[in-house]
Amino acid sequence: MYANELSAEQTIKLVLAGPVGAGKTTAIRSIADSEPVSTEMPLPDGPIGDKTTTTVALDFATVMLDDGQPLFVYGLPGQEHFAFLRPMMLEGALGVILLLDGAAADIAAQCMHWLVSLRETDPAIAVVVGVTRTDVAASFDLGVLRAAVRACGAAIPIFTFDARDGAQTAQLVRALLLQLD
Repeated sequence: MYANELSAEQTIKLVLAGPVGAGKTTAIRSIADSEPVSTEMPLPDGPIGDKTTTTVALDFATVMLDDGQPLFVYGLPGQEHFAFLRPMMLEGALGVILLLDGAAADIAAQCMHWLVSLRETDPAIAVVVGVTRTDVAASFDLGVLRAAVRACGAAIPIFTFDARDGAQTAQLVRALLLQLD
């Protein structure tokens, strides 16, 4: 990955945030240089579709940038009862990749909720939105999501991507880094 947008003295930390099942753990695994630290536990109420586990504290991985600097990538748990972790995890972060499940019926509401929550924690944090599972979401409408972002008063880029694909996930990271200029 490229880091030419960053100065040498900056801490290079980014956070993946979003609701349960959006693909945060999968995205982190797809770009990690080694096995990520993960706090996955079985879902207490049983599987949701194919999903059988959920993050209960955080995910963490290191990705080496082209200039040799490590990029520290953290994944927030999506459950609201872990909202108290957001300020701690966002402290010192250069930005957030907000992941959303394109198959979620309430994707616009989820987007607005997470954007408000992130802005309450850090009003100036850079954000990029990545939408997963659009390949299985016949009703996904990018226009609805763009309207939700505008309703939050934000000019945030939105991308569809496959969280399992490291190259596509790396593109989201690059897009976030470009937001820092």
